[in-house]
Amino acid sequence: MFTTLIVEDNAPFRHFLTKLLHERFPAMVITEAEGGEEVRRKLHTLVPDLIFMDIELSGENGLELTKQIKMRYPKTIVIILTSYDLPEYRKAAAQYGASYFFPKDSLNVEKIQKVVKSIVADQGHEADCPTK
Repeated sequence: MFTTLIVEDNAPFRHFLTKLLHERFPAMVITEAEGGEEVRRKLHTLVPDLIFMDIELSGENGLELTKQIKMRYPKTIVIILTSYDLPEYRKAAAQYGASYFFPKDSLNVEKIQKVVKSIVADQGHEADCPTK
């Protein structure tokens, strides 16, 4: 079963992304976390295949959190989401193990669906997560 964790402190954006993924990938298990402490608790019981990670979390740096997660779970794919499309953020995201970097202002439904569908297929879970 393909699992996704959305780490985002902006509740409306987090809920939008969850709803979008549920609509496009109805069999996908999707969990949300608001910040680093909640992520750490959830990682004790859930090892997600995919994480959407905001860079700026309340009291936490999403890049540093990505680095910690990738050290422990190297097969987990991390997609960085940010409102700040800066070259230094892109470079740091790659250095800390993120597979993708998306500025929130250029994010659209088709782009999300295409990337997630590709990740699901690459990990051999197509049957678990058919798209509508």
